Amino acid sequence: MRLSTSARATGLARRRAAAGATAALLGLGLALGSGLGTAASAADASTYNGIILGVGANETQRIVTWYSSADTAQKVQVARTAAIVNGEFPADAVTFDAVGGANIATSGGFNRHATITNLKENTGYSYRVGSEGNWSPAYAFKTQDFEGDYDFLFFGDPQIGSSGDTLKDQAGWEETLKVATGANPNAELLVSGGDHVESANNESMWTSFLAPDQLRQYPIVATIGNHDVGGKAYEQHHFTPNTDRTAPYYDNGNPAGSKSGGDYWFIHKDTLFIDINSNSYSTAQGGGGDEAHIAYVTDVINKHGAEAKWKVLVYHHAIYSPASHAKDGDNKIRRVDFSNAFSKLGVDLVLQGHDHSYSRSYAIKNGAKANPDEKPGAADVYPGPGGVIYVTANSASGSKYYDITKPDSSGTSGAGNGADPLNPNSYWYNSVQNQEHVRTYVKVQVKADKLVVENVRSGTCAAPNAAVEKGLSCTNTADGQPIGSLVDNVTVHPYHGDGQDIQVNVPSAGPGEFGWTIDGYNGLVDLGTAQEHNGQYFEATGKINPILVSDSRRTLAPWSISANVSDFKDGDKTIAGSYLGWTPQVVQAGAGAKAGSPVLSAYDDQGQGLAVSRGLGAADQGHPKGTAKLGADLDLKFPNEIEKGSYRATLTITALSS
Repeated sequence: MRLSTSARATGLARRRAAAGATAALLGLGLALGSGLGTAASAADASTYNGIILGVGANETQRIVTWYSSADTAQKVQVARTAAIVNGEFPADAVTFDAVGGANIATSGGFNRHATITNLKENTGYSYRVGSEGNWSPAYAFKTQDFEGDYDFLFFGDPQIGSSGDTLKDQAGWEETLKVATGANPNAELLVSGGDHVESANNESMWTSFLAPDQLRQYPIVATIGNHDVGGKAYEQHHFTPNTDRTAPYYDNGNPAGSKSGGDYWFIHKDTLFIDINSNSYSTAQGGGGDEAHIAYVTDVINKHGAEAKWKVLVYHHAIYSPASHAKDGDNKIRRVDFSNAFSKLGVDLVLQGHDHSYSRSYAIKNGAKANPDEKPGAADVYPGPGGVIYVTANSASGSKYYDITKPDSSGTSGAGNGADPLNPNSYWYNSVQNQEHVRTYVKVQVKADKLVVENVRSGTCAAPNAAVEKGLSCTNTADGQPIGSLVDNVTVHPYHGDGQDIQVNVPSAGPGEFGWTIDGYNGLVDLGTAQEHNGQYFEATGKINPILVSDSRRTLAPWSISANVSDFKDGDKTIAGSYLGWTPQVVQAGAGAKAGSPVLSAYDDQGQGLAVSRGLGAADQGHPKGTAKLGADLDLKFPNEIEKGSYRATLTITALSS
């Protein structure tokens, strides 16, 4: 039996390979608004537009992208918002040089981007782009704690311009972002499902997409849709971290050509996000196709999966969706290839767009329903090993909706679009399907030991809702299903196998009191937040979830239960497993059980603690038949030089008997 141990904390930025080298420190304040004043001079006649705040390689970074009318040297300037007086940035404001190039002819001007690094947690920042004497207006954002639970928001297909009225589409998009961030002001990421605009190089559509100020206040995770891929404007507006822009990740195999492309990844608070260009799904035109994406995802997870506790994939073409695209040939192929690969790689959640309707899949493993008994619309899901949840987002702008289509007789696994035996009006793979012709968004709560996924109404039949305003029917009523009401709500519980997780929070060293909690929920043992003692060491205590031993053999042979722990890890930070000790107990007598000997933390005796195998309990030859319950008090004690962070280890339990 395997007992895994885990840990979580509030704290310092983790030093990961994704972050790259770090430089000057930024200590800065709080703000969420926009439009701080700026000074201008005739020294640089350039004007700036299309400013957008993008996600960085980790919590300590943001990437700012913008358009410029002149090909001049430019930068991003950053300061604590609290240090800005009367709109003036302080003398110690930090700048980051921008790079970029000329836009395509239809866009005009030039594009620039710069990466802000060394951000501090729980701090408000203001930033502006340009050069001395000619700055853009200033915008503000706030970082949250770099450890612990967080929320992100997922938006499907704004596709500005698809209704035929760009400004109506913009109004719906702006309203959804206003509703979503208003209800969730501490959300940390805005994740796109792709199709930002109707026409790839139409800059008036891009201007409407970029109009909401939330896109300068919250980092966006951009995704290429089929309506974005046909030109270079997507790449000009979105510079993404850790991006592979080589030939396999372009549908035409030509990064220097007229299309956008690339696959990328980043880590945010123990979540590994991987975003792929699903427009490159066939090798016929020169791209690497789905095989290249699978190889990319596999490589990223193999290299960086251990740095995170959750794996989330994002791409545009929904392979498990409820509307007309569900039967597209390319999605049927991916429904087999992608599903098998993602199950093998331990992916937790896949976010998709393209079908302009909402669906939440059953737990899917290797192209089939993982648990045939999982009920439609279940509020709690336990995917088990290899089980993956796929979510398709509805329109976030109201520019276009697709109606749900009917299952056929093509099968109830793999590429098939057959009916769900438990709900014949739905496809076999979907637990929930919904289309009311109202705007929605998806909220994902990332917690220590679960994901909570909610599909939330951001509108009603009333304007702004361009497709309905132009004559499409609508079934939603403000009284019965108001803005903010839930279409769907599910809690996804991770798989712990035969084990348990142990979690400890390590705060920054310093004076003060720190609380701790025990949580054995779904296999997680939470050691809480370690407490500092006399400025010398940290200590956290707790109990393992009891181990039940039953022996009804005639031989009454001796048995023993032992365990050893790995090192506690948070990225490249480590707490030696030897610092964990325990005091075994017989919680419930039976089967001749005797408790093992106490083991001290290496901090107390300079020994090996539970880093080597230690006895939890045992019984001698001839013991009585019966059942015993074994437990242990855990004592984790370690020097206070350990960095703040969220640490997990694996406690492996071994049962022996002759």
